[in-house]
Amino acid sequence: MLVTHENTTTGTRTIPEETAVSFTYGGATFAVMMATPEDIEDFAIGFSLTEGIVDNAAEITSIDVVQHDRGIEARMTLGGSRSEQLESRRRRLAGPAGCGLCGIESLEAAVRPARKVHANLRVTPEAVFSALASLRERQRLNRETHAVHAAGFWSAQENRLVAVREDVGRHNALDKLAGALARAKIAAGEGFIVLSSRLSIELVQKTAAIGCPMLVAVSAPTNYALRAAEDAGMTLVAVARDDSFEVFAHPGRIGT
Repeated sequence: MLVTHENTTTGTRTIPEETAVSFTYGGATFAVMMATPEDIEDFAIGFSLTEGIVDNAAEITSIDVVQHDRGIEARMTLGGSRSEQLESRRRRLAGPAGCGLCGIESLEAAVRPARKVHANLRVTPEAVFSALASLRERQRLNRETHAVHAAGFWSAQENRLVAVREDVGRHNALDKLAGALARAKIAAGEGFIVLSSRLSIELVQKTAAIGCPMLVAVSAPTNYALRAAEDAGMTLVAVARDDSFEVFAHPGRIGT
């Protein structure tokens, strides 16, 4: 039902689908996230990379996506040494769509330093504007629902957005993108990530974890996000609009 000052009307609206997605390694549950039930293999691989469970996708020896009545299970098997390391740090996470740090067991872990990024990336301001416009054009789910986030990767070599993923959770969208890049063997150091969401520390941490040197977002960063980007050597672009953007950290990668 739509209510305005003048009248009330009835109709239909498309709403985003959300389901529980469980990540299991070696038969044991490590994390359960509420997410959009698309691109689950990308999600599983990306989460494993950005959370430091593996350093590269090849360490995941198998993935099976299993549908259950109440959700989806991504069953993963890790190589021997990785499996042993995971067992030593195993914990459970329960993450609703809006939460990226649920399950962290200490303040130190929540604000852990982002991985240092080293890349000789250099892009023009026009590339940033093009990436923002391309991301909007490719947000299929958001056009239908007006309720999901998107993460895209702009390749400096190809001068275009080469991958986009959407999800009800901004962290999930970024994890799905990380997985898509890994599966396509696209080096994250050869471009930048653009987000439709606000910019908080965990998004910087996840971006740094896959070696991407530049992050662009439509909203301003939090103080922890800015601090993490500065320490990691990451270029941080935010408050990005059609006609302007602000560079908050390491501006040397942007030039004419």
